Amino acid sequence: MGRMAGIKDVAREAGVSVGTVSNVINRPDSVSEETKERVLSVIRRLGYVRSESARQLRAGQSRIMALLVLDMGNPFFVDVAKGAESAARAAGLGVMVCNSGQSPTEEAAYLSLFMEHRVRGVLLTPADTTGASLKLLRRQKIPFVLVDRVGERAEVCSVSVDDTVGGALAGRHLIGAGHRTIAYISGPSHVPQVRDRRAGMLMALAEAGLPPEALLEIPAQRLDVRAGRDAGARLLGLAERPTAVFCANDLLALGVLQEVYAAGIAVPKELAIVGYDDIEFAAAAAVPLTSVRQPAVTMGRMAADLLLEEVGPDQKDHEHQRVVLQPELVVRESSRSRR
Repeated sequence: MGRMAGIKDVAREAGVSVGTVSNVINRPDSVSEETKERVLSVIRRLGYVRSESARQLRAGQSRIMALLVLDMGNPFFVDVAKGAESAARAAGLGVMVCNSGQSPTEEAAYLSLFMEHRVRGVLLTPADTTGASLKLLRRQKIPFVLVDRVGERAEVCSVSVDDTVGGALAGRHLIGAGHRTIAYISGPSHVPQVRDRRAGMLMALAEAGLPPEALLEIPAQRLDVRAGRDAGARLLGLAERPTAVFCANDLLALGVLQEVYAAGIAVPKELAIVGYDDIEFAAAAAVPLTSVRQPAVTMGRMAADLLLEEVGPDQKDHEHQRVVLQPELVVRESSRSRR
């Protein structure tokens, strides 16, 4: 494969200086129409592409913001990325989307990559619970905004959803439908959302005068469909099965639904199921899934806007914000009233 054409090649072929080629690319109004057309013709013929890395070295910063999430296999994070991308594009920036796979090691490797590329800033859903990732970003003076996490410190911007409220919405719905024993299919215990959604469910039980024992927790190692199927199998093996299931996210709920559907359990007649996130697949499931909706696109867009404000020309006036959005319950066929 031959080498890529460079700016010097364009200048030589067009019979102009390197500075003139640069002006055509960056300041076209400063060049005559005849010269501009000649240079652009050569650029098209040679297939010249401007070196963004060289431009970044000169400018000292990138036109890229980074987004690092826990699981790009989860449509929730895809929607977060869509929101971030729309805000970045409006500001003339691009988004580098990366997936930590819930691994602190992978997260650290990506953060090193972001530093090498001098990204404008980072949108981060941390996998590392020790705070080491955030310390690294601060030490390198890279602006960041937490996404789907609540910032614990005043000097951190964050955009999240009130998951305690979300858990309570699911609990009140199921209790209102006549359920008195509920299983909670949880995810990894170190994930704050998993704990908060459980706390909300317990709050709803207490409001209804039901004891904490009315909630049976079935842990899951991951927040995906496979883990949901495994949890569903364990649920079916119980001697006394709860009449309803609340899952920490929709992927778990879809896995549970697959398992119980294959076992011939009628949903919702024999078992009601509620998920969380309201991903696109929830409404398209064999039995349309009731879910607690998170405004994922809005979350991504607001997080990117906060980051753009922090790195923009008015950054001295920037004040860190802790934005907490509200979830809503979307009721579908998987959880109907037992009354």
